[in-house]
Amino acid sequence: MADNELLYRIAIELIPKVGSITAKRLIAYCGSAEAVFKQNKAALLKIPGVGASVATEIVNQAVLHLADKELLFIERYNIRPLYFADSDYPERLKQCEDGPVMLYVKSNSDINFNSDKIVSVVGTRRATDYGKDVCNSIVSGLAAKGFKPIIVSGLAYGIDVTAHKAALENGLPTIAVLGHGLDTIYPISHRNIAREIVENGALVTDFISETPFDRTNFLRRNRIIAGLADATIVVESAEEGGALVTADIANSYNREVFAVPGKVNSKFSKGCHSLIKQNKAALIEDADDLTFMLGWSLDRVADKKIQQYSINFEQFSEDEKKILNFLKTNGEQTVDLIAVGTGLAVSKVLSLLLGLEFSGVVKSKPGKVFCANV
Repeated sequence: MADNELLYRIAIELIPKVGSITAKRLIAYCGSAEAVFKQNKAALLKIPGVGASVATEIVNQAVLHLADKELLFIERYNIRPLYFADSDYPERLKQCEDGPVMLYVKSNSDINFNSDKIVSVVGTRRATDYGKDVCNSIVSGLAAKGFKPIIVSGLAYGIDVTAHKAALENGLPTIAVLGHGLDTIYPISHRNIAREIVENGALVTDFISETPFDRTNFLRRNRIIAGLADATIVVESAEEGGALVTADIANSYNREVFAVPGKVNSKFSKGCHSLIKQNKAALIEDADDLTFMLGWSLDRVADKKIQQYSINFEQFSEDEKKILNFLKTNGEQTVDLIAVGTGLAVSKVLSLLLGLEFSGVVKSKPGKVFCANV
């Protein structure tokens, strides 16, 4: 890919009043990010959701200057840019309508954003000793059980940094999603842990360098924390806060949400209790609860059973083979995408997937996602 196309990919989300959803719509209508900036105003105004002010900004192309500066920053500091259509862009984020067009990654490890087990851990910045202990216990418990999930959080004070530290101490990879560009670390006291994360995971953001600090940016990054993972765990939270925003986003993505209970008179457990009472989160106390609820332990049993016999693919119908081949080629997919990819009706796909699950060759995952299990 020429740097010229990367320039336009960076620029498109920098256009005022253009978020991820509108940016993707523009790209879909025009064919590429570069093609968006080659359109005249009249053509742009025909695209749904594009008003006169946005069309004017695109035609003026003022954002290309900022994008050009970011290109230099990326090259100088060895930042890995991921475009939403790239094969190594996180598949789970591709399933989110408002997933960012561009992700910027700083990592010296071979972090796999499409690992089969990824969990987000969030909570209050003013974590209690109880909350920190539970957070440590869950993460260390996962490692002790032999699981190697990627632990995702936001590098903030409290539960976030506790989760990152617990992951590193237990040999688990961890991803920190930032609410600012990769030219800085906030809070500054977490610079050392950020360096460790670069070596054993990744720093990730959808903000370019020199982005001004703003509270709304930290709320916006929560969609990435929720979108990267199969499940979000809220360890401690007051009645309002970013952790609850992340939980709501995870629910909107049809991802699993879990909450840790606490003392009834603790203000930092009220948010978790509220999630549980409203059936927005399942109650968990430890790693055993988490692995049971996510079916990880059952996966191990199923994998062993599958290894015990040889699957005869001739037993499957042509339509079933279409689904299997599509999943084996494309990895985890939603029902709608399977239907599009195989040319089968959604109702038929649902019926066939059920039979394939019973046969053990297809596995369902959180968020109504399916993958081949052979």
